[in-house]
Amino acid sequence: MECEFPTVNSNQEEIKEIFDSVKTIAVLGLSPDPSKASHRVAKYLQEAGYKIVPVYPKGDKILGEKVYHSLKEIPFEVDMVDIFRKPAAFDAIADACIERGDVKVFWGQLGLVNNAAAEKAKNAGMKVVQNLCAMVAHKEL
Repeated sequence: MECEFPTVNSNQEEIKEIFDSVKTIAVLGLSPDPSKASHRVAKYLQEAGYKIVPVYPKGDKILGEKVYHSLKEIPFEVDMVDIFRKPAAFDAIADACIERGDVKVFWGQLGLVNNAAAEKAKNAGMKVVQNLCAMVAHKEL
């Protein structure tokens, strides 16, 4: 059972650095449904100037971008993963990020915490944010 609050998390200064430095954000679990949080957050980040890479099991395009079915399929550099998946999936996602070797930020959206996966990502050199909405955090900056 995971703790309700993350034990590994970036601070406000690191979050500002994250948004200043990342350009490409893979959104894992990006729904094509505009009423879903993942769609609204990705659209906001796209409109804020970030390249959004949808990672979703079906479909060809979301928000005008090519859909990839896994993180491994993306053939170019990814700076950040923004995760809209159940915390149980975070371990495999952390492994995929480590295997890629280019992911600098491991971000679990609001309500999503997996401290073991976060620790693994942090130990591999990634900045880690959990239980925080990327759109809300960006707007606050």
